[in-house]
Amino acid sequence: MAFPKGFLWGGAVAANQCEGAWNVDGKGISIADCMTAGDVNTEREFTEGVVKGKYYPNHEGIDFYHHYKEDIQLFAEMGFKTFRFSVAWTRIFPTGEELEPNEAGLRFYDAVIDECLANGIEPLVTISHYETPYSLTEKYNAWENRKLVELFLRYCQVLFERYKDKVKYWLTFNEINVIMLRPSMAGGMRVPNDETRLQRIYQAAHHEFVASAKAVKMGHEINPDFKIGMMFLYPTFYGATCDPRDQLECMKKLDDHYYFSDVQVRGYYSPKAKEFWRRNGLQIRMEEGDEEVLREGKVDYIGFSYYNSNLASADPGEQISGNMLGTIKNPYLKASEWGWQTDPIGLRIALNNLYDRYQVPLFVVENGLGARDTVEEDGTIRDDYRIEYLRQHILTMKQAVEEDGVELWGYTTWGPIDLVSAGTGEMRKRYGFIYVDRDDSGNGSYRRSKKKSFEWYKKVIATNGEDLT
Repeated sequence: MAFPKGFLWGGAVAANQCEGAWNVDGKGISIADCMTAGDVNTEREFTEGVVKGKYYPNHEGIDFYHHYKEDIQLFAEMGFKTFRFSVAWTRIFPTGEELEPNEAGLRFYDAVIDECLANGIEPLVTISHYETPYSLTEKYNAWENRKLVELFLRYCQVLFERYKDKVKYWLTFNEINVIMLRPSMAGGMRVPNDETRLQRIYQAAHHEFVASAKAVKMGHEINPDFKIGMMFLYPTFYGATCDPRDQLECMKKLDDHYYFSDVQVRGYYSPKAKEFWRRNGLQIRMEEGDEEVLREGKVDYIGFSYYNSNLASADPGEQISGNMLGTIKNPYLKASEWGWQTDPIGLRIALNNLYDRYQVPLFVVENGLGARDTVEEDGTIRDDYRIEYLRQHILTMKQAVEEDGVELWGYTTWGPIDLVSAGTGEMRKRYGFIYVDRDDSGNGSYRRSKKKSFEWYKKVIATNGEDLT
C-alpha cells in the first residue's frame, strides 16, 4: 500500500470564502470583506472599506457559519480524516488591536473544532488565510508595518492556548508567496505599481517570516506536540523549449517562490536571496535578533497548493492566466475554462522538487478543479471531469510516495464543498464534492446536495487511495 496508515485524507476551505456572517457576533471587517466580485476577465476590486452599492460575495459566502454542523457531518460521511479550515482573524480581534479576544468568535471555532473531533476528523487550522483585519490596512498598510508581528502573535497565542489539547496541525500563513503576486489579497497592502513596489512587498514578507518563526517557537512552547507548517503556492515551471535561455528562465521563476520556503524551512535567507536584494536595490530592514528568530522558528512541515503547471520562456510572447501567474500555452496540456493548464505529472515533480530540496514532511493542502457544474432534471450532478482530475493527481501523488520515497502526511482537496472563488469572486467556478445552491449574484437557497464525486472520494478514502476507479 503506497499511502501510510494514518494518511490524512480530507478537504480544505478558507473562512473568508465560506463562512459568510461577515458582521455577525462582533466580527470586524477584513480585507476579504472589501473584495468585490469579478470574473475570469476582471480582477476583483479592493475597495476603501465596504462601499454601498457594490457586491461583496464573501459577505455571505456559503453561510458555513450557520451550516457548519451539516457540512462537517457530510465530510464525516465521506470518511474525512482531516479538515483544513482557517480562523477569521477579525472574529477573534475585530480590528486586530484589541487587548482581549472576542469570546463570541472563539465560541464559534470551539463548536467547529468540537464537531470535527466528535466525527473523528483531525482539525488542520490555517491561522491567516487572506483576511487581514481591514483596520490594520487603514492604519499601518498591514504587513508593511512591523507592528503586525506583535498583533499577529497576540492572535496566535490565543488560538494556541485555547486549542492546545484539540488541534495538532497548524499552518501560519496561507500561500505566503502570493504577497509578491497580489499583495492586497495576501498581505492586506495597498502597493503602488512604482519603483517602491518591490521594497514594500519584500519588507512585508520579512515581517511575515519573523511573525511565523516567532509563532512556531511559541506554539512549540505551549505544546511540544504541535506540528506547525508553512504553506505556499507551488508553481511547477518547465522551460518552454530546450533553449538554455528558457531553462535559465525556468530556474529563475522557481527561485522567486523558493525565496519564501527557503527562509521558513531552512531558517535563513539564501545567498541567492541576498543577491536578489542587491540587484534590485532592496534594503530589508531587520531588527537585532531577527536572524536568530528565523533559525529558531523553522517549520515542521511544508503545506502547499498545486493546481496546474506553467511554462517559462526567455521570449514569452502572448500570456495566459494560470492561478495568478502569467504563463504561456503548453501544447501538451489541456486548460480549464479559467485557463489553468491541468498537469497531474507536475504534482509528482512538485513533490520531488520540494522533498529533494528540504527533506521535511510534505502535505498537499490544496488541489482541485474549478469548473461549471450542471444540475440535471433529476437533481444529480455528474462531475466526471472532477473525478478524472483528482484521480490523475492522486495517482501521481501515490507514485511520488511509492516510487520516489517522498514523505507525505496528507491530502486535502480544494474545496470539498462549493465556495466563493478567491481569485474571481465567482460561485460558478465550483470545486466541491458538495453542491451549494448559490449563484454569482448572491441568489439561492444554500441547499447542499451531493455530486457524483462525493461517493467516489468516499471510496478513495475508505481504501486509503488504492481504489481510484
